[in-house]
Amino acid sequence: MAVPVNNSSGCWKVPDVHKHHEQQKVCISRPKYREGRRAKAVKVYTINLESRFLMVLGVPAIGVMTELVQLCALYGAVDEYIPLDEYPAEEFTEVYLIKFQKLTSARAAKRNMDEKSFYGGVLHVCYVPEYETVEDTRLKLQDRRGYVFRAARSRAKAARSEGSTSSTIASDIVVRHDQTSKKEYAEDASSHSQHAEFPPLPLPPWEQHSFGHNDPHG
Repeated sequence: MAVPVNNSSGCWKVPDVHKHHEQQKVCISRPKYREGRRAKAVKVYTINLESRFLMVLGVPAIGVMTELVQLCALYGAVDEYIPLDEYPAEEFTEVYLIKFQKLTSARAAKRNMDEKSFYGGVLHVCYVPEYETVEDTRLKLQDRRGYVFRAARSRAKAARSEGSTSSTIASDIVVRHDQTSKKEYAEDASSHSQHAEFPPLPLPPWEQHSFGHNDPHG
């Protein structure tokens, strides 16, 4: 269950403002076929940049911390959360730090909550990997390595299965072609033997004509 954390904790110190906290500008150079329903910024995240720790900016300062935590809990279990009162923010807004139990939950929360309307404000959610301990980073990299290994093994297995299926289909086609050829040859031989049992028909009668001149007196 999520619990609030005292701001005096060493690992929960107020972070400095880094460049990866800033909201990226909307990408306007994407090809038409890659444009989505909404204009978005384009940014690639490596496993090093992702984190279980999220910073949520733009929260209206009207006492909605509980509602914010409940919104985050829709995407996974929340371990801890804390308001960052000393972090520079826009007027009448607050900044919160959220720690999820799993990286996949943090990833889903960031994807769905970023630029989301929340009590009259628009949220901005970013990863804050600077809050991770050495052990957190080690576990994160190990999990990613295991995922890549499983995905590669699954793809190799699927490729082998597809290859065996293709060879089986090709063998079936050859066998069916041979069977069809043998059947056609047998039908031709049977038809020929049936016709050979009957004697040939006689030629039709024909009348001989003489092309000489007939002598009426002789």
